[in-house]
Amino acid sequence: MLRPAPIIILMADDDEDDILLTQKALQKGRLLNTLYSVQDGEELLDYLLRRGNYSDPEKAPRPGIILLDLNMPRKDGREALKEIKRHEDLRDIPIVVFTTSKAEEDIYRTYALGVSSFITKPVTFEALIEVMQTLEKYWFEIVTLPPDTKRETYGSTSDQNPAH
Repeated sequence: MLRPAPIIILMADDDEDDILLTQKALQKGRLLNTLYSVQDGEELLDYLLRRGNYSDPEKAPRPGIILLDLNMPRKDGREALKEIKRHEDLRDIPIVVFTTSKAEEDIYRTYALGVSSFITKPVTFEALIEVMQTLEKYWFEIVTLPPDTKRETYGSTSDQNPAH
């Protein structure tokens, strides 16, 4: 079976350890996706709308999927999600809530705002690897996405983490 082209994953999370563990899980799971990261909802919107430090498309390529933490400073994930879904050119990017929250209110509210999936962050590294492998298989092998969302035209290896 042919391996899919690498996809850019944009992770919005204020926890550096979670970002690092996710990067390591991608590598350990032999997933070739490139992980970019931002620290909060405001920076996420700057990245997606190519504002400020992210005005260069080579430094802020369009992601194939967004992993969104809910509890971040400045602008939380719920607020960022609402704003992303208001932008016609961004609303087709799959957004997976990836958070420690298990609150039913968060689950209902984020689905009402248009999130694609809701995943509670796994507790073990092995489970995180499995989640990353499952996300890749589902979003980039099984699901048919609009061409602009799925096409990887900017980067190629998981060694990169240009956002930091």
